[in-house]
Amino acid sequence: MASGNWTFFTNHAHVLFCISLDPDVRLRDVAQRVGITERATQRIVAELEESGYLRHEKVGRRNHYELIADVPLRHPIEAHVEVADLLSVLRPRVAP
Repeated sequence: MASGNWTFFTNHAHVLFCISLDPDVRLRDVAQRVGITERATQRIVAELEESGYLRHEKVGRRNHYELIADVPLRHPIEAHVEVADLLSVLRPRVAP
């Protein structure tokens, strides 16, 4: 039985997660981490902003992103979960 090349999360979730870890990250770096083009990353960020999950502010020549953590996820199955809940599960564990 072949396992394929699928993952549990979409590229939108991957982009959001990368930005949540570093709000000053360059989209070029996000694209590289996620494994998509920089243009696809820009489109995803625009969609996340349009849907109210992110906003950005220009700081010098860079963007600073702000995650809007209390927005529910979009699919009816997980609409009871906020973005903050999802990201808290995905954050790296800190050794005690």
